[in-house]
Amino acid sequence: MNVILLSGGSGKRLWPLSNDIRSKQFLKVFKKHDGTYESMIQRVYRQVKNASSWAKITVATSKKQVSAINSQLGDKVSISAEPCRRDTFPAIALACAYLVDKQGVNPGEVAVVCPVDPMVGNDYFRALIALEYQTAKGESDLVLMGIEPTYASEKYGYIVPKDGEKLSNVKVFKEKPTEEAAQKLIEKGALWNGGVFAFKIGFLLNRAKEILGYSSYQELYDHYDSFPSISFDYAIAEKERKVQVMRFGGQWKDLGTWNTLSEAMSDPILGNATMNETCSGVQIINEMDVPILAMGLHDVVISASPEGILVSDKEQSSYIKPYVDEFEQRVMFAEKSWGSFKVLDVETGSMTIKVTLNPGHSMNYHSHQHRDEVWVVIAGEGEAVIDEKKQGIKTGDIVMMKAGCKHTVKAISELKMVEVQLGAEITAEDKQKYNYKF
Repeated sequence: MNVILLSGGSGKRLWPLSNDIRSKQFLKVFKKHDGTYESMIQRVYRQVKNASSWAKITVATSKKQVSAINSQLGDKVSISAEPCRRDTFPAIALACAYLVDKQGVNPGEVAVVCPVDPMVGNDYFRALIALEYQTAKGESDLVLMGIEPTYASEKYGYIVPKDGEKLSNVKVFKEKPTEEAAQKLIEKGALWNGGVFAFKIGFLLNRAKEILGYSSYQELYDHYDSFPSISFDYAIAEKERKVQVMRFGGQWKDLGTWNTLSEAMSDPILGNATMNETCSGVQIINEMDVPILAMGLHDVVISASPEGILVSDKEQSSYIKPYVDEFEQRVMFAEKSWGSFKVLDVETGSMTIKVTLNPGHSMNYHSHQHRDEVWVVIAGEGEAVIDEKKQGIKTGDIVMMKAGCKHTVKAISELKMVEVQLGAEITAEDKQKYNYKF
């Protein structure tokens, strides 16, 4: 089974923990049986493998998220990365071409597409296998999973089947109706559109050729920035004639907001926080090094990170996106394949960052034209290269780099450094990369 996991999103609805680099699917908030925590993408990847050990999983994502995916799923995971952001149809087309041209998958095979962020049980993954089996029969070009709704919601699109059978032809699609209209649709047997569907890969590539003009991976990749932002539902699902829907009545919960995410978390507190006995329905997630104290609060979510602090009624937390859109701020933390960084302080003329390098990993060999840098090693040992000269570094060492100086560092053990950037112009664009092999 070929599974395409859609991993995108801007990270706005779960601010301040998420951002453009660390979107919601990378937040490690779900407790496992051994007491450790995993993220949405780690959980879904594990669940697919448990349900179908033979499944070939490809993650369709943006270029900005590749490093975080490698960090959480390993560097062997199959990734189809968009060179720039477009909507779901171009992303899925690129992933299908990647399967055929880069992974050698036969275009006659079935691909099952699903998002990485729902809270689901094992029956969901058994339904994915059934979806693949039904698609392989060739009765329709597209088979969707229709989620049996538990309430009238204006957040979801709806699939209206022609009858109430387990498997039915699709009568019509309705995109995010009002709550009143959603209730009427449900009374007529409508199902939530959870963005889960299956098709034969060759079918989708033929549609990509018709709509985008290309069907090979390299052509799609090279012309990607010229494609329109168009959803899969609009480009394919709503226009195809041979479409079936398979009912799913098991556990399914979209975790796109703080309200729904907090309901799925087993612990009321993550991080340094305390609440007194008068609190009820309160969720606290604290990534800061300072304590949070909550008293007398009810049905509230509190979230703190280097990017900001959210204190919100749970229901109102669903509406934070337009407010977050007004914020102008740099990415203050990110998890990368090589480690992580956290911005500690920003002032005019300086920025201070804590950098953690995983053992065996290194930075790019690079230079900056408009700023000096200083590394203070606070833990571990590594190997620095300054203008081609190699030197060992360890806890307590200080390394200074003037503007224009080429530099990199490799961690021998886990290496933690405080990096101080000094200059009138400190930007991410001020970085020239060079080739270097340790």
